[in-house]
Formats: sequence, structure tokens, C-alpha cells
Amino acid sequence: MSHYIYLVRHGEQQDAEYGMQDGPLSSRGKRQARLIAERLGGVPFTGAWHSPLQRAVETMKIMAERLPALDPEPSSLLFDCVPSGKSPETPAAFDPFFGSVTEAEIDAGRAQMADAAVEFLTPRRGEHHDLLVTHNFVIAWLVREALGAPEWRWVGINQANCGLTILHQKTGRPWSLLTHNDLGHLPVEMRTGMPDPQTV
Repeated sequence: MSHYIYLVRHGEQQDAEYGMQDGPLSSRGKRQARLIAERLGGVPFTGAWHSPLQRAVETMKIMAERLPALDPEPSSLLFDCVPSGKSPETPAAFDPFFGSVTEAEIDAGRAQMADAAVEFLTPRRGEHHDLLVTHNFVIAWLVREALGAPEWRWVGINQANCGLTILHQKTGRPWSLLTHNDLGHLPVEMRTGMPDPQTV
């Protein structure tokens, strides 16, 4: 059987460029959420989870209004975080980013994402279609983990607001990346949030 995971980064946050840690969606972010919901119409979702942060909660709420079969649940495993620290293989170009993150933040993020990998990437029986609405670094880590890439490699995997990434696993086989950061459902003027490595 097959297990699909639909990874969606939250919609654009209001005033995100001014450094707000969390906050409501902008008007464009709300429209992005409506459009990704339309894109996913007809998918037979068997589970839906979202980060407890406001921008992800609002994104999922808008999506659930258009996808009435969803029964979304908050998950602390999908909180925004820094999944790992700098390793010897990490390119020096990322030194400024890791220099701004504390060891405590890295330790907490590493523990969270280890649990998230167990929770969401463990093989399941039967047909599953799981929706996760979360954050840039969380999606990057789950993609890296599913593909078995080096630990540091999540740093360069970026997602736009309400971009669509789909992972797929058939029974007895490794994960496949079916699509990454697909923006086909968003008009050009809605395509926001392609961050540099210092943006969460």
C-alpha cells in the first residue's frame, strides 16, 4: 500500500519582514491558503496536523473550511525550529546563520525533529494521505530525512508560502519525493516566501 505526506508551508505572515516571531496571515497569505486548499481538493486525507503557531493555525483553518473532510490536530512536533547545528561538512557560507542560534535552540530542535520523523515518517499499514501544515525548516528536515541526505543538507532546502511538497512511500520501499515546492496553484503575484538560509 501507499503512504503520502503532503507538506505545506504556512501562508505569508503579516509584517513578517519586520521580524515578528509569530502573527496572523497577511491578506495575501489568506488567499494562498485558499488556493492550496483548492489544489488539494479531492485528496482522500486520512490525517491532518499543523504547527500550533498562529500563522500555521490560520492556514489550516482556511484550508479546512474548503476541505470539510479534514479533522486537523495541532502538533508540537511541527513547531518552528532549527533542526540541527553546524557540522564539519556544513559549508562556511552558513556560519553567520548558525552563529545566531543558541545551543539550547539547536538541542531542542534536534530532539523535536527526531520525534517528528518517528511520528510522521514511520511506515504505516494501508493507504494513508497525511497533511502537515508547518514551517520552512521543518519541511526541509523531513525531506532531508526521508531522502537520507547528510544532516546539514536541510539548510538549502527552501519552501515558498503555501508551496506543496509531496513524499510517497510504497510498502517495503524507501521514500520518494514526488514534488517539491510546487507553486502551480499560485498566480505569480502570490508566490512569496522563498527565504534565504537565515529565514525561518
